[in-house]
Amino acid sequence: MDDQAWYLRTSKLALAVAIIRSKPADKSSREYTEHLAKVVSEQESTWRSKVEALETEVLQLRQKLLLSRMCSGLLETGDPSSQFQAQEPSSSENTLNLLEDSGCDLSNEQRSEPSEMSQNFVESCTPTPPLPLPIVRRHCATLENPLSSHMQFLQHLLELKNLTESGSLKTDLSHFENDFSTVSHSVCQLLDGLIAFYRKPKFPFSSFWTEAVNTLAGLISDCNLSNHILKKCSKKLEEFEKTLLQVILRSNHINRFQVQHHVSQSLVTLGSCSLLRKSIISQLLSEVNSFTDILGTINQVQASYVTHYENIFSLFWVMEQLLQKETQEGNTSGIGPEDQEIQKFLQKHDETIFQLSDAFPLFTFYLWRLGILLNSVETVK
Repeated sequence: MDDQAWYLRTSKLALAVAIIRSKPADKSSREYTEHLAKVVSEQESTWRSKVEALETEVLQLRQKLLLSRMCSGLLETGDPSSQFQAQEPSSSENTLNLLEDSGCDLSNEQRSEPSEMSQNFVESCTPTPPLPLPIVRRHCATLENPLSSHMQFLQHLLELKNLTESGSLKTDLSHFENDFSTVSHSVCQLLDGLIAFYRKPKFPFSSFWTEAVNTLAGLISDCNLSNHILKKCSKKLEEFEKTLLQVILRSNHINRFQVQHHVSQSLVTLGSCSLLRKSIISQLLSEVNSFTDILGTINQVQASYVTHYENIFSLFWVMEQLLQKETQEGNTSGIGPEDQEIQKFLQKHDETIFQLSDAFPLFTFYLWRLGILLNSVETVK
């Protein structure tokens, strides 16, 4: 027996002796041990909650600091000698006051147009005194939603990035790339919330979830931010894609088509990013290939497959949208026959249509359309 195992056994024995000696007279050793375990568990839960609250607070402070530094850098661009010196949030009261705003307009005001925002920003960039950077107010969830702060930060970040890359305001923000770990952490938090919601979606959907997916797609479409996000969040992104896919396939309630339409649109939004499109199409084709194999063994849709058969058409719609976009963009995501699922689909395409056309004419019609779209993508490579 090594020293570590011996010390562990000795510690356990000492703990057992201490419990027996200190137990109240009206309780057995077992009851007293269970009582102590419950007390320790409650304390651990309390401390864990405190740690999570502190981690959230630290992340929010890092978000404010990053935005504050970016705003300060933008406001200094009028001075040629400025080199985006990092500033603490306290160095600009106006900027900090802006960042402390919730960003959630709960009134019925109309959202500001991006062009109006840019014009206001240009007017506000007078050399002296520097005015606070106006950020577009968005309609989003109430502050009780723990994801609101992450959504607000990520939306503001995208707006700042768009401003710095347009016209006379074109500015290099590469100085802040070392701080972009805050972005990836915020995206991970947002993805956790999205995954939790879509595993048990509630209809009607709040516009918050649609806007969250749009924001996520915008971040990943940014060539600089996407590198940081994909390094840290690739597994969570894949999990989110699979979650959306399973929501479509497993829905079996009466009003599922409304839910499926919303979730399908979310998949299309994610697939608008060329970096994600290939993996989404591969996952969709994997499901289609598997179900095609099942249909090949039966002559008609059996009761156990009716719901799955109806749901598969939502996947067809998503794939058509993504493949059409891929063709329009010139195969930017690199879809090709080397993909295992695409290869399997195309190899059996004609044979499958011939085999299933009598029993499942609508299904084979969609297979035929997918084959045309996949071949069209191939020709634009």
